[in-house]
Amino acid sequence: MNGRDPDRRKALLDAADRAILREGPHVSMAAIAAEAGITKPILYRHFGDKSGLYQALADRHVRRVIAQLRPEFVRTRTDPRGRARAAVEVYLDLISANQNLYRFLFHRASAEDTGVRSHMTALVRGLGEELGAVLAAEQVVPDAVRAQILGHAFVGMVQTTGDWWLEHPEVEREQVVEGLVEVIVAAFISNTVG
Repeated sequence: MNGRDPDRRKALLDAADRAILREGPHVSMAAIAAEAGITKPILYRHFGDKSGLYQALADRHVRRVIAQLRPEFVRTRTDPRGRARAAVEVYLDLISANQNLYRFLFHRASAEDTGVRSHMTALVRGLGEELGAVLAAEQVVPDAVRAQILGHAFVGMVQTTGDWWLEHPEVEREQVVEGLVEVIVAAFISNTVG
């Protein structure tokens, strides 16, 4: 078996996704291998080790989230509230639809492996930088450094609030969205006045 075969690798990641979605964030590597119809050593051969599998799953899913958020960042809208609302709603919808996968990546994998944690942090940091660049380029926030600070703050705030919300299903999604949007819009206003 060739560990570099992209079709085989994709099929193994698909199997890992199914196992995580079915069994939850504490799924075993043996269960993932069984879902793929192989043994753990063969699974590891394709990814190097457990960390390699975690990183491949993180790349796959965090990049998908970023790809779905990016259009909301770059969409030209005169209304900061509408733009913020759209991005927050996309993020909350994605994590609530894939809770086991989200918890697997952001809680289990990043807790077990410092390399995965660093990798995920770099992906999220890249999203903050991208948002900061958009805020500066569109002069939503006139100062480029301040735009970067806010880009990172918004990404971190939405991520940690989304994480909290998953643990508090009694809180209405709209209440979370509105709370986040209010903070984001207030930050825009305070950075464009004076």
